[in-house]
Amino acid sequence: MGEGPGLYPDIGKKARDLLYRDYQSDHKFSLTTYTANGVAITSSGAKKGDLFLVDVSTKLVNKNITTDVKVDTNSKLLTTITIDEPAPGLKTIFSFVVPDQRSGKVELQYLHEYAGISISIGLTASPLVNFSGVAGNNTVALGTDVCFDTASGNFTKYNAALSFSTSDLIASLILNDKTDTLTASYYHTVSPLTNTAVGAELSHGFSSNENSLTIGTQHSLDPLTTVKARVNNAGIASALLQHEWRPKSVLTISGEVDTRAIEKSAKVGLALALKP
Repeated sequence: MGEGPGLYPDIGKKARDLLYRDYQSDHKFSLTTYTANGVAITSSGAKKGDLFLVDVSTKLVNKNITTDVKVDTNSKLLTTITIDEPAPGLKTIFSFVVPDQRSGKVELQYLHEYAGISISIGLTASPLVNFSGVAGNNTVALGTDVCFDTASGNFTKYNAALSFSTSDLIASLILNDKTDTLTASYYHTVSPLTNTAVGAELSHGFSSNENSLTIGTQHSLDPLTTVKARVNNAGIASALLQHEWRPKSVLTISGEVDTRAIEKSAKVGLALALKP
């Protein structure tokens, strides 16, 4: 998280990234090029079953202002403007989707040595107002995340989280879904030199009385190649190989198999990201 407790989404992020990030069963391709004035243009395609989705995005950085524009398969235009540190520790984010007139939103983020705060409000007559805050330090942090619908006068979301961190261990406890789901996660760095780590996530649904458990690990074979593996209590086992074959160009191959139904075909995902 760096100095201070960070923002609310940072709680448990290390474990989530280890267990879920880059795993996929689709085929994806992205190509990034740069214009003479520094605009990054990224073209992406993804095959999901019988569907093939394409989007094009551009990114322009001018001093402390970053402008991202993305056009997807449905001809929707998503624009995000980020102003980094107009004041110390402050970040302002403005986003909207065309043609959705109700999509406009302004978000303010503030990072402090002992706190991290994010406030967002929709740009409508009766907006959704979201607030998340974290208090603590690099070792212990306590946070909350709530959303209030001014149109109905109801809270549509209220979550809470607790995190404990040391130099090689991060443990978190998160209460989600309006206090209906409790999730505990654990991330442990085994060897920083080889980026070897283990992690686990255990969730319990109070209304359904159901539990889910996922455990996983990662290891760098060399500075450019990483392998990951995970398995959950449903018997779904996954593995991943990621190789940076040139600077910022990454090939990812992942597979998934149901160990309780070996006769079923394994799912294989492929992602290729190219940057000059």
